[in-house]
Amino acid sequence: MKIAVVILNWNGEPMLRDFLPSVVAHSHLPEGVGEVVVYVADNGSTDGSLALLDSNFPTVRTIVFDKNYGFADGYNKAFEQIDAEYAVLLNSDVEVTPGWLIPLVEYMDLHPEVAACQPKLMAWHKKDEFEYAGAMGGFIDKYGYPYCRGRIFDTVERDCGQYDSDIPLLWATGACLMVRLPIYKEVGGLDGRFFAHMEEIDLCWRLRCRGHEIRSVAQSIVYHVGGATLNAGNPRKTFLNFRNNLLMLYKNLPDRELHSVLFVRAILDYLAAAMFFLKGEWGSVKAVFRARREYHRLKITFRASREENLAKASSMNVPERTRFSILWKYHLKGCKTYNQL
Repeated sequence: MKIAVVILNWNGEPMLRDFLPSVVAHSHLPEGVGEVVVYVADNGSTDGSLALLDSNFPTVRTIVFDKNYGFADGYNKAFEQIDAEYAVLLNSDVEVTPGWLIPLVEYMDLHPEVAACQPKLMAWHKKDEFEYAGAMGGFIDKYGYPYCRGRIFDTVERDCGQYDSDIPLLWATGACLMVRLPIYKEVGGLDGRFFAHMEEIDLCWRLRCRGHEIRSVAQSIVYHVGGATLNAGNPRKTFLNFRNNLLMLYKNLPDRELHSVLFVRAILDYLAAAMFFLKGEWGSVKAVFRARREYHRLKITFRASREENLAKASSMNVPERTRFSILWKYHLKGCKTYNQL
C-alpha cells in the first residue's frame, strides 16, 4: 500500500457525514503510482458512527477500539494494524480538495530526507484564511510556544501566497500530517501519555533531532473546521496544552537549557494564570495550576524518554526552534505575522 489515510473518530458521526465524502472522492493517485486506502479508526464511539460507516461508506476500512485511547495512542494503535509507505493523520473535520494527495506524495518521493509534511491548512469557515491549527507549518520559540507561518497566537492571516515557499519547519499540523510510516514507528510514534494536544509537535521535534526534515507543500490544500472536539476556551484544552507543552520541553530540551527555560516558563505560566483571572476565566486559572502540578508529578515517568531522545539525537540544535521569545516579539515589538519576525 502506498498511502493509508487514517481518520480517528470518537462520537463524530456528524463530522463523518459531512466531510468523509470528500476524502473518499478525492483520495486517489494516478494509475501506477500506488494504492490509497481510507481508514476510520474508531475510539470506542457510542453514537451512530459505525452504523453510518457500514451503510454509507462501504469502501472505507474500519479499525474499532474498545474505548477512547485519545488522539496519540489512537493513532499508534491504528498504525500497528497498517502496513503502508506513507500514512496521513487526518482530522474528521477536514474537507480535502481534488488531487490533494498528489503533491504531498510527489514531494515525499522526491525528498527522502523529509520524514513528514503537511498541506496548506485553510479555514473551512473563511476559506481565504489560514486555519489556526497549523496554517503553513510551525515553529516553536525559545520557551516552547508554538506559532505558524500564517498564524501567531490569535492573529490569523489571509492567504496571498506569501508562505508558498519551501522552507524547513519544526512541526507540521496533526490535523493533516503525512508521515513515512516506517520512520513513525521507528521513533516511537506519538506519545500516548499526552492523550491529546502538542503530541505532533513533540513527534516532529523528535524527528528533527534525529536528522529528518519537516516541510509544507503549498500545492496541496485542505480546509479544516477546527475546535471540533474542544474549543479554545475549554479548561480541559487549557490543561492539556500547558501540561503537555511542559512535558514536551522536558523530553526534548538540551541539558544546557533545561533548567533555565523551565524556570522562565514557570514565571510565564503564572502570568498566564493571572491573565485568565483578570478575564474571569476561573476554569482556565485552575487548569494552569493543575497542569503544572501534573507536570511535576509525571516528570519522573518521562525521564527514560528524555534520555533516549538525547542519546539518539544527531543534533539538539534545531534551527527551527527559534532563539527569541515569541511573546516579546508579538506583544511588545508588534510583530503580528511570521514575515514581521
